[in-house]
Amino acid sequence: MGSGHHHGHGEEGPAPRGVVLATLAVLVPLAVATLAGLVWLWPSGSGQDGGDGVEMGRITGTITSVVLKPCPQGEPSGETPLDVSGLGGETETDPRRCGTATVRLTSGDWPGTSVKVELPSGPGSQIFAAGDDVILLDMPGGSLSGGRYQLSDHDRSDPLWIVAAAFVLAVVAFGRWRGLTALLGLAVTFALLATFLLPAILEGSPPLLAAIVCAAAIILAVLYLTHGLTVTTSLAVVGTLASLTLTGLLATAALDLAHLTGITDDSSLYLGLNYQINTQGLLLASIIIGSLGVLDDVTVTQAATVRELARANPDHGFAALYRAAARVGRAHIASVVNTIVLAYAGASLPLLLLFRIGQQGTHQVLTNPVVAQEIVRSAVGTLGLIAAVPLTTALAAFAATKTARRTAADPETPPRTPHRRVAESGQV
Repeated sequence: MGSGHHHGHGEEGPAPRGVVLATLAVLVPLAVATLAGLVWLWPSGSGQDGGDGVEMGRITGTITSVVLKPCPQGEPSGETPLDVSGLGGETETDPRRCGTATVRLTSGDWPGTSVKVELPSGPGSQIFAAGDDVILLDMPGGSLSGGRYQLSDHDRSDPLWIVAAAFVLAVVAFGRWRGLTALLGLAVTFALLATFLLPAILEGSPPLLAAIVCAAAIILAVLYLTHGLTVTTSLAVVGTLASLTLTGLLATAALDLAHLTGITDDSSLYLGLNYQINTQGLLLASIIIGSLGVLDDVTVTQAATVRELARANPDHGFAALYRAAARVGRAHIASVVNTIVLAYAGASLPLLLLFRIGQQGTHQVLTNPVVAQEIVRSAVGTLGLIAAVPLTTALAAFAATKTARRTAADPETPPRTPHRRVAESGQV
């Protein structure tokens, strides 16, 4: 940790022994506790089935042709009436969603076989055309001649792979080695969420506890993987964990104060009734996981800002470093707060439109459980961010000051100016 080796992302000199030992004294117990929590709560793989319903397989295919026909009388087509009266005709129902499609199977037991399926015609159903890659539901007990397959959805595998490839190439091209480690960190995050957090909650583990353990594991693994095993990263880890703990405490108090249970839609009600999941704990878990991504951004930025300020002016003391970095932190928080609110508003835009259509007053809209839940989520996340700035900045400024004092007191270790670094490297 004290060597400063971190994949070449800028130099970081060796930290004082006292700073390293103090950081390890905090991080080692946290890492051990996180590992113990992962082992204790790790899902066994039981109790995650989807219920006692009929199991349906999902297979892929390509539509080769579509035959349209008028929808039966009284059956909705999913479209609004098509007014052609101005063209000399009567108002008709758009028949694009009624008919049959011939699909060539590309997976399953009979790849290459063509089958006929009915086009979905309910309200809001998708429109399918020849050449579309689709997903079919394989209904047990049916036959190839009819009734076995049901057209379900478009197959988005290829478009998503293209988007993902563009994302990976852009991140690696711009970030290079740092971009590659960021992608590895993203893979670790997804792996922990998919293999630990979700299965653990479904098996009955307390959602809040599982989220805390998962968040700590993500912080410890991803920050060190992305930013290197340095004191600066360690200070960001400590600041993130401390701020996340405060966020959890504030969220618990806020949910109890606002009497929010976490049940705001059919999904949360279904999970609470069928899987006996603590929906309020699930809401707390979502707040913690949602806050984590922004928190580590703020803490890493603050720790790196203090380090760069100290390198630019080694004569800066604790107070000067703290004040300068805190100004950067305030600007960062001001922009992040707006980002959080806009993100939640964008996700809830259909609901806000329904409230607008219903002509509900502002007070009635804000006190609705769904909106109130998002307000609490935004407010608690912001409070955690605000706490992260002074905490991480103070830790980083203290460590930077100790490092500068040790460098000044050691005559054998003159300041590493740019000219000295060039001389040491042997370059002209």
